[in-house]
Amino acid sequence: MTSEHVKIIATNKKARHDYHLSDEVEAGIVLTGTEVKSIREGRVTIKDAYAEIKNGEVFLRQLHINPYTFAYYDNHDPLRTRKLLLHNYEIKRLTIKTKERGYTIIPLKLYFKNGKVKVQIALAKGKKLYDKRESIKERDVNRELDRVKKKYLD
Repeated sequence: MTSEHVKIIATNKKARHDYHLSDEVEAGIVLTGTEVKSIREGRVTIKDAYAEIKNGEVFLRQLHINPYTFAYYDNHDPLRTRKLLLHNYEIKRLTIKTKERGYTIIPLKLYFKNGKVKVQIALAKGKKLYDKRESIKERDVNRELDRVKKKYLD
């Protein structure tokens, strides 16, 4: 059994609030050297990012990686489209699901796993306003229950 070293760089906290999530998949990502160095510094934003499938390949759009400050020339474009590395059966499954009504692919987190940059993506369907209210209510109830449990257990 191999030990995996995982270091989370960025998470999309708003995704769980705004979308119903299903089918989470880990994907590799094609990056340049300056992008990896900038990611190591934590200078990345995945809040507005989404993935799309074109010609049997998956591409990540709107992933903002700040330019590397110590690069003299040949720095990367912060919002360039980046290719995701997935198996063919995973791409086919995602393609079928995204053709259904309302599904999109969004990144949940960006992390280093054994020295390689990985992205966890998920199929997402937008929540309606009443679903968001329900999620907030459920979260508040769970917080209150945790407070009560802690009070009586201490």
